Amino acid sequence: MRIVSSILLEMPLTDWGWLITPDELKSWIVCETVDVLVINKPGLVVCHPSKQGPWSSLIGACREYLGVERLHMPSRLDRETSGVVVFAKNRETASKLQKAAERRQVRKTYSAILCGELRDRVEVDRPIARDDTAEYASRQRVVEDGGYPAITEFEPLATAGGYTFARVFPRTGRMHQIRVHASWIGHAVAGDKLYGPDPSLMLEFAKQGWTTRLASILPIQRHALHAGEIAFLIDAEEQVYTAPLAPDMREFCREKMRLEP
Repeated sequence: MRIVSSILLEMPLTDWGWLITPDELKSWIVCETVDVLVINKPGLVVCHPSKQGPWSSLIGACREYLGVERLHMPSRLDRETSGVVVFAKNRETASKLQKAAERRQVRKTYSAILCGELRDRVEVDRPIARDDTAEYASRQRVVEDGGYPAITEFEPLATAGGYTFARVFPRTGRMHQIRVHASWIGHAVAGDKLYGPDPSLMLEFAKQGWTTRLASILPIQRHALHAGEIAFLIDAEEQVYTAPLAPDMREFCREKMRLEP
């Protein structure tokens, strides 16, 4: 049985997942100039093209909205992660943003709801590699030897009800970095099917969607991670793009933590 949370999205639900509507896409736009289109992506929306047509992915929908065949996306978000996504409308802008990323001149800030009450600021400096023992192919893990250097800083802003609302600063950009490091310090991102209480939940979700059993185990329908800000250093100046906290995370804070984020 597939259950849809009333605090997530209003996109039409199909047999394969979510379908974006033109009006919704317009409501997600936080900034548009001649050079960029900036979107506040909801959780559960995929960034990259999908075989289900242009309106089944964020980049496809944005191409349709702009009436263009090509659009550049210098950075992306995982499907369940909400927040700011920047699209470059032309090659010159795309090149500048991409070069900033290659030179590590990009600064990112996330908001996260963590399980447990994290009292103090923590910097995690632990390498990450693919977890070869995992059933789910993309799962990563902290390793003692080898791997890729990864640094994440967690800053707790408020704790209540067994959860922590935190600001997160990834100093590197490894796959699933924030979620892996959060789990490693014993404060997994709330709702995380892959790095939370049971990694097999991700396989169950992939096969069956959001079920009553998942709802009984996880406190929120998707992992509670939101990209609130991204800043590119270009020509000695920062170009900063922001997105307000996603409604489902805001409502979780109000209902579960009695907190107004």
